[in-house]
Amino acid sequence: MTTQELVDQIRKKKSFLCIGLDTDLEKIPSFLLDEEDPIFSFNKAIIDATHDLCVAYKPNIAFYEAYGVKGWSSLRKTIEYLNTNYPDIFTIADAKRGDIGNTSTRYAKAFFEDLNFDSITIAPYMGRDSVEPFLEFKDKHTILLALTSNEGAFDFQTKKIDGKELYKEVLSVSTTYKGSENLMYVVGATKAKYLKEIREIVPNSFLLVPGVGAQGGSLEDVCACGMTKDIGLLINSSRGIIYASNLRDYAEAAKTKAKELQIAMEKELSRLN
Repeated sequence: MTTQELVDQIRKKKSFLCIGLDTDLEKIPSFLLDEEDPIFSFNKAIIDATHDLCVAYKPNIAFYEAYGVKGWSSLRKTIEYLNTNYPDIFTIADAKRGDIGNTSTRYAKAFFEDLNFDSITIAPYMGRDSVEPFLEFKDKHTILLALTSNEGAFDFQTKKIDGKELYKEVLSVSTTYKGSENLMYVVGATKAKYLKEIREIVPNSFLLVPGVGAQGGSLEDVCACGMTKDIGLLINSSRGIIYASNLRDYAEAAKTKAKELQIAMEKELSRLN
Protein backbone atom coordinates (compact mmCIF):
# COMPACT_ATOMS: atom_id res chain seq x y z
CA MET A 1 0.00 0.00 0.00
CA THR A 2 1.29 3.46 -0.85
CA THR A 3 1.27 6.30 1.65
CA GLN A 4 -1.29 8.15 -0.47
CA GLU A 5 -3.61 5.14 -0.41
CA LEU A 6 -3.36 5.13 3.37
CA VAL A 7 -4.17 8.85 3.53
CA ASP A 8 -7.15 8.28 1.22
CA GLN A 9 -8.48 5.57 3.53
CA ILE A 10 -8.12 7.85 6.55
CA ARG A 11 -10.09 10.60 4.85
CA LYS A 12 -12.74 8.16 3.60
CA LYS A 13 -13.30 6.51 6.98
CA LYS A 14 -12.69 9.67 9.03
CA SER A 15 -10.43 7.57 11.20
CA PHE A 16 -6.73 7.02 11.78
CA LEU A 17 -7.29 4.16 14.20
CA CYS A 18 -5.02 1.13 14.28
CA ILE A 19 -6.26 -1.86 16.27
CA GLY A 20 -3.62 -4.04 17.88
CA LEU A 21 -4.35 -7.75 17.69
CA ASP A 22 -2.45 -8.78 20.82
CA THR A 23 -4.44 -11.97 21.09
CA ASP A 24 -3.84 -13.91 24.30
CA LEU A 25 -5.52 -17.26 24.99
CA GLU A 26 -5.58 -16.35 28.69
CA LYS A 27 -7.68 -13.23 27.99
CA ILE A 28 -10.07 -14.11 25.18
CA PRO A 29 -13.58 -15.34 26.08
CA SER A 30 -13.29 -18.86 27.47
CA PHE A 31 -15.98 -20.33 25.20
CA LEU A 32 -13.69 -19.69 22.21
CA LEU A 33 -11.19 -22.22 23.55
CA ASP A 34 -13.46 -24.95 22.18
CA GLU A 35 -12.87 -23.67 18.63
CA GLU A 36 -10.41 -25.42 16.32
CA ASP A 37 -8.34 -22.21 16.14
CA PRO A 38 -9.38 -19.91 19.03
CA ILE A 39 -6.94 -17.15 18.11
CA PHE A 40 -8.13 -16.86 14.52
CA SER A 41 -11.80 -17.12 15.57
CA PHE A 42 -11.27 -14.24 18.00
CA ASN A 43 -9.36 -12.13 15.45
CA LYS A 44 -11.90 -12.74 12.70
CA ALA A 45 -14.79 -11.62 14.90
CA ILE A 46 -12.92 -8.49 16.02
CA ILE A 47 -11.98 -7.63 12.43
CA ASP A 48 -15.49 -8.16 11.08
CA ALA A 49 -16.92 -5.95 13.84
CA THR A 50 -14.42 -3.07 13.55
CA HIS A 51 -13.02 -2.94 10.01
CA ASP A 52 -15.17 0.03 9.00
CA LEU A 53 -13.93 2.07 11.97
CA CYS A 54 -10.18 1.65 11.56
CA VAL A 55 -7.58 1.88 8.82
CA ALA A 56 -4.99 -0.55 10.19
CA TYR A 57 -4.51 -3.73 12.19
CA LYS A 58 -1.32 -4.55 14.05
CA PRO A 59 -0.78 -8.13 15.17
CA ASN A 60 1.93 -8.24 17.82
CA ILE A 61 3.97 -11.17 16.54
CA ALA A 62 5.08 -12.31 20.02
CA PHE A 63 1.50 -13.27 20.85
CA TYR A 64 1.56 -15.72 17.95
CA GLU A 65 5.12 -17.01 18.21
CA ALA A 66 4.42 -17.89 21.85
CA TYR A 67 2.13 -20.70 20.64
CA GLY A 68 4.63 -22.18 18.21
CA VAL A 69 3.47 -23.62 14.90
CA LYS A 70 -0.21 -23.26 15.86
CA GLY A 71 0.26 -19.59 16.66
CA TRP A 72 2.08 -18.94 13.39
CA SER A 73 -0.76 -20.69 11.56
CA SER A 74 -3.24 -18.36 13.32
CA LEU A 75 -1.18 -15.37 12.24
CA ARG A 76 -1.12 -16.56 8.63
CA LYS A 77 -4.89 -17.10 8.63
CA THR A 78 -5.40 -13.63 10.11
CA ILE A 79 -3.31 -11.77 7.53
CA GLU A 80 -4.77 -13.81 4.66
CA TYR A 81 -8.27 -13.05 5.91
CA LEU A 82 -7.49 -9.33 6.04
CA ASN A 83 -5.84 -9.22 2.62
CA THR A 84 -8.65 -11.19 0.99
CA ASN A 85 -11.67 -9.57 2.61
CA TYR A 86 -10.44 -6.08 3.52
CA PRO A 87 -7.60 -5.29 1.09
CA ASP A 88 -7.78 -1.55 1.78
CA ILE A 89 -6.72 -2.08 5.41
CA PHE A 90 -3.09 -1.22 6.23
CA THR A 91 -1.40 -4.13 7.99
CA ILE A 92 1.47 -3.88 10.45
CA ALA A 93 3.62 -6.77 11.61
CA ASP A 94 4.65 -5.64 15.07
CA ALA A 95 7.75 -7.81 15.03
CA LYS A 96 10.47 -5.38 16.19
CA ARG A 97 13.07 -7.14 14.06
CA GLY A 98 16.48 -5.74 13.14
CA ASP A 99 19.70 -7.45 12.12
CA ILE A 100 22.38 -6.90 9.52
CA GLY A 101 22.56 -7.71 5.82
CA ASN A 102 21.08 -10.97 4.63
CA THR A 103 19.33 -11.58 7.94
CA SER A 104 17.28 -8.40 7.60
CA THR A 105 16.53 -9.33 4.01
CA ARG A 106 15.17 -12.68 5.19
CA TYR A 107 13.04 -11.03 7.83
CA ALA A 108 11.72 -8.65 5.18
CA LYS A 109 10.91 -11.51 2.81
CA ALA A 110 9.11 -13.40 5.59
CA PHE A 111 6.78 -10.53 6.43
CA PHE A 112 6.54 -8.62 3.14
CA GLU A 113 6.52 -11.48 0.63
CA ASP A 114 5.41 -14.65 2.40
CA LEU A 115 2.85 -13.12 4.78
CA ASN A 116 2.25 -10.00 2.64
CA PHE A 117 2.12 -7.40 5.42
CA ASP A 118 2.23 -3.75 4.37
CA SER A 119 4.71 -2.81 7.08
CA ILE A 120 6.89 -4.03 9.92
CA THR A 121 8.27 -2.50 13.11
CA ILE A 122 12.07 -2.44 13.35
CA ALA A 123 14.53 -1.81 16.18
CA PRO A 124 17.19 0.56 14.72
CA TYR A 125 19.99 -0.08 17.24
CA MET A 126 22.23 -1.87 14.70
CA GLY A 127 22.07 1.02 12.26
CA ARG A 128 21.86 1.60 8.53
CA ASP A 129 22.65 -1.87 7.23
CA SER A 130 20.02 -3.40 9.50
CA VAL A 131 17.28 -1.07 8.20
CA GLU A 132 17.95 -0.47 4.50
CA PRO A 133 17.20 -4.07 3.42
CA PHE A 134 13.58 -3.52 4.54
CA LEU A 135 13.39 -0.29 2.55
CA GLU A 136 14.14 -2.04 -0.75
CA PHE A 137 10.61 -3.45 -1.03
CA LYS A 138 8.20 -1.46 -3.19
CA ASP A 139 5.14 0.01 -1.45
CA LYS A 140 6.16 -1.56 1.86
CA HIS A 141 6.84 0.48 4.98
CA THR A 142 9.40 0.19 7.76
CA ILE A 143 8.37 1.57 11.14
CA LEU A 144 11.38 2.44 13.29
CA LEU A 145 11.19 2.50 17.06
CA ALA A 146 11.99 6.09 17.95
CA LEU A 147 10.51 7.07 21.32
CA THR A 148 8.44 4.35 22.93
CA SER A 149 5.72 4.54 25.58
CA ASN A 150 7.23 2.20 28.19
CA GLU A 151 9.01 3.33 31.37
CA GLY A 152 12.32 1.89 30.20
CA ALA A 153 12.35 4.29 27.25
CA PHE A 154 14.23 6.70 29.48
CA ASP A 155 17.07 4.20 30.02
CA PHE A 156 18.53 4.97 26.58
CA GLN A 157 16.23 6.81 24.20
CA THR A 158 16.36 10.20 25.91
CA LYS A 159 20.02 10.05 26.96
CA LYS A 160 22.14 12.77 25.39
CA ILE A 161 25.11 12.06 23.14
CA ASP A 162 27.12 15.16 22.34
CA GLY A 163 24.20 17.22 23.60
CA LYS A 164 21.55 15.47 21.48
CA GLU A 165 19.02 12.90 22.69
CA LEU A 166 19.53 9.45 21.19
CA TYR A 167 15.99 9.24 19.77
CA LYS A 168 16.57 12.49 17.89
CA GLU A 169 19.78 11.06 16.44
CA VAL A 170 17.85 7.97 15.31
CA LEU A 171 15.29 10.19 13.57
CA SER A 172 17.89 12.45 11.94
CA VAL A 173 20.22 9.74 10.69
CA SER A 174 17.41 7.52 9.42
CA THR A 175 16.28 10.27 7.02
CA THR A 176 19.58 9.75 5.15
CA TYR A 177 18.91 6.05 4.52
CA LYS A 178 18.26 4.87 0.99
CA GLY A 179 14.49 4.46 0.67
CA SER A 180 13.79 6.65 3.71
CA GLU A 181 10.58 7.91 2.05
CA ASN A 182 9.11 4.56 3.16
CA LEU A 183 10.00 5.10 6.82
CA MET A 184 7.47 5.59 9.59
CA TYR A 185 8.24 5.92 13.30
CA VAL A 186 6.92 4.64 16.61
CA VAL A 187 6.30 7.45 19.10
CA GLY A 188 4.42 6.63 22.28
CA ALA A 189 1.30 8.62 23.15
CA THR A 190 2.63 9.02 26.68
CA LYS A 191 5.47 11.08 25.14
CA ALA A 192 3.17 13.60 23.44
CA LYS A 193 5.13 16.59 24.76
CA TYR A 194 8.07 15.50 22.60
CA LEU A 195 6.06 15.48 19.38
CA LYS A 196 6.68 19.11 18.41
CA GLU A 197 10.43 18.55 18.39
CA ILE A 198 9.99 15.24 16.57
CA ARG A 199 7.98 17.00 13.87
CA GLU A 200 10.87 19.43 13.35
CA ILE A 201 13.02 16.44 12.33
CA VAL A 202 10.44 14.34 10.43
CA PRO A 203 7.75 16.87 9.47
CA ASN A 204 5.82 14.65 7.06
CA SER A 205 6.43 11.05 8.11
CA PHE A 206 3.66 8.90 9.52
CA LEU A 207 3.94 8.17 13.23
CA LEU A 208 2.55 5.00 14.77
CA VAL A 209 1.41 6.05 18.22
CA PRO A 210 0.67 3.37 20.83
CA GLY A 211 -0.36 4.15 24.37
CA VAL A 212 -3.74 5.83 23.91
CA GLY A 213 -6.26 4.30 26.29
CA ALA A 214 -4.93 1.59 28.61
CA GLN A 215 -1.52 3.28 28.94
CA GLY A 216 -3.02 6.71 29.60
CA GLY A 217 -2.02 8.65 26.47
CA SER A 218 -4.21 11.53 25.28
CA LEU A 219 -5.57 11.52 21.72
CA GLU A 220 -6.09 15.28 21.83
CA ASP A 221 -2.52 15.99 22.93
CA VAL A 222 -1.06 13.71 20.27
CA CYS A 223 -3.12 15.34 17.51
CA ALA A 224 -2.35 18.86 18.68
CA CYS A 225 1.38 18.25 18.53
CA GLY A 226 1.76 15.60 15.85
CA MET A 227 -0.88 15.89 13.14
CA THR A 228 0.16 17.07 9.66
CA LYS A 229 -1.85 18.31 6.67
CA ASP A 230 -1.92 14.66 5.51
CA ILE A 231 -2.78 13.49 9.03
CA GLY A 232 0.52 11.66 9.54
CA LEU A 233 -0.73 9.63 12.50
CA LEU A 234 -1.84 6.09 13.18
CA ILE A 235 -3.15 5.85 16.73
CA ASN A 236 -3.02 2.31 18.07
CA SER A 237 -5.31 0.83 20.69
CA SER A 238 -5.07 -2.83 21.62
CA ARG A 239 -6.33 -3.98 25.02
CA GLY A 240 -8.83 -1.14 25.34
CA ILE A 241 -10.67 -2.41 22.26
CA ILE A 242 -10.17 -6.13 21.86
CA TYR A 243 -10.68 -6.95 25.55
CA ALA A 244 -13.59 -4.59 26.14
CA SER A 245 -15.58 -7.70 27.12
CA ASN A 246 -14.73 -11.33 27.81
CA LEU A 247 -18.29 -12.49 27.28
CA ARG A 248 -20.16 -13.53 24.14
CA ASP A 249 -20.67 -9.87 23.25
CA TYR A 250 -16.89 -9.30 22.95
CA ALA A 251 -16.96 -8.34 19.27
CA GLU A 252 -19.84 -5.90 19.75
CA ALA A 253 -18.08 -4.41 22.79
CA ALA A 254 -14.93 -3.98 20.71
CA LYS A 255 -16.97 -2.22 18.03
CA THR A 256 -18.40 0.17 20.62
CA LYS A 257 -14.93 1.10 21.91
CA ALA A 258 -13.58 1.49 18.38
CA LYS A 259 -16.53 3.71 17.48
CA GLU A 260 -15.79 5.97 20.45
CA LEU A 261 -12.25 6.50 19.20
CA GLN A 262 -13.37 6.96 15.60
CA ILE A 263 -15.80 9.70 16.63
CA ALA A 264 -13.04 11.46 18.55
CA MET A 265 -10.72 11.14 15.53
CA GLU A 266 -13.35 12.52 13.18
CA LYS A 267 -13.52 15.58 15.43
CA GLU A 268 -9.74 16.01 15.25
CA LEU A 269 -9.75 15.58 11.46
CA SER A 270 -12.39 18.29 11.10
CA ARG A 271 -9.83 20.79 12.41
CA LEU A 272 -7.78 20.23 9.24
CA ASN A 273 -10.59 21.45 6.98
